[in-house]
Amino acid sequence: MSSTLALPLRREDSESGDNASVRRRLGWIWALLFLNVLQWGSGPLLVPIPYRLGQVIAQGSLWLALLLAVTVNRQALIRPNTFLILLTVLTAISAIVSVHTLHLGSSYRAVRLIAFLATLWLLTPWFGRRDRLLLRIHLRCLVGVLVVTGAAAIVAPGRAFSSGRLAGVAWPIGPTQVAHYAAVTTGLGIVLWLSGLVRRNAALALTSFGLLALILTHTRTAVVGLVVGVLVAGASLFLVRRRVRRAFAVGLVVAVVGGTVAFPLVSHWFVRGESPTLFTNLSGRTQVWHEVVTAPRAKTQVLFGSGLSNTTFGGRPIDDAWLAVYQDQGLVGDVLAGLILLSLLFTAVIRPRGPARALALFLIVYCICASYTEVGLGDASPYLLDLAVAASLLMAPLRTRTSAHSLSA
Repeated sequence: MSSTLALPLRREDSESGDNASVRRRLGWIWALLFLNVLQWGSGPLLVPIPYRLGQVIAQGSLWLALLLAVTVNRQALIRPNTFLILLTVLTAISAIVSVHTLHLGSSYRAVRLIAFLATLWLLTPWFGRRDRLLLRIHLRCLVGVLVVTGAAAIVAPGRAFSSGRLAGVAWPIGPTQVAHYAAVTTGLGIVLWLSGLVRRNAALALTSFGLLALILTHTRTAVVGLVVGVLVAGASLFLVRRRVRRAFAVGLVVAVVGGTVAFPLVSHWFVRGESPTLFTNLSGRTQVWHEVVTAPRAKTQVLFGSGLSNTTFGGRPIDDAWLAVYQDQGLVGDVLAGLILLSLLFTAVIRPRGPARALALFLIVYCICASYTEVGLGDASPYLLDLAVAASLLMAPLRTRTSAHSLSA
């Protein structure tokens, strides 16, 4: 089915005049999806935004993105892929259970997930492009959020650091979400440079900006995900890129020599002034996790969950993707979420060595690491956008070379 799609494959094609409108709309669609998954945090804002107004803006952006996706792909052509097929099954289970609960909020979240998934399906004709269009758009969105967050922090540092950690005050983004964007930006910048796809100065500027934001958020999971993701991505290029071998050698020397000197500072940063008890139970998360696991449930709820929720338990955030999926979509949902990640990893393993594989591996591994203390594998979230980009990088390019304009004609 995918061979019938009319899309450009070469970089010179993607820059032709008749594709400019399509590329602009793709950028807007992805930016609107990004806006939709910006979690509404708490804390003082630079310009107070009423909660209801913020909800209207965020939720309305999804429907506008879907509308634009329909205009850019009027023939509703799709490219089947395992990632979205498994996500479709997970979405179907979520919708059935959520509607069955007769809870308005749960039902709306199911409808939102369906619209989110439909938008991604309509964008699949642009998966697998050699110019990595979706990755470039994704990176622009990440940088855009960080620039806005950083600018607001400069204007109102007291509000941005009211909790001692960098948070968004232009839009109420929590420190962990800022850390997510910063870590992914930093990691992509490093892998792009290791792959030889960006110049050193551009990569240095990108990674320095992202790393500074990440340090200011004091988010440990994001740092671990960044390090592990870059190591795995770099290892996939180790045998084919001299730059990677040199970078690994220099990094090993710096880690050994500088690690001893910087260890007290790094330890202080990781502890964040918490007591030993609070540090070992992950800022109280383990207590909530225990309550989620031991809560009495009917057999159907154990298997299929209780419907999509706001990923809290007893008014406290769950902060674990697997337990959040267990609560909302049950053990079946956890199996499907695991299959989504495993299928992407397997696809990456069998793909030829190269930049696309390395970039996808970084995104997948980062999401796996972050899932330990973050949610987002079972509902519309930044993590699903990261994984969608990874899936687009792993998909084989189309062999036809007709005009993309036919999709929107």
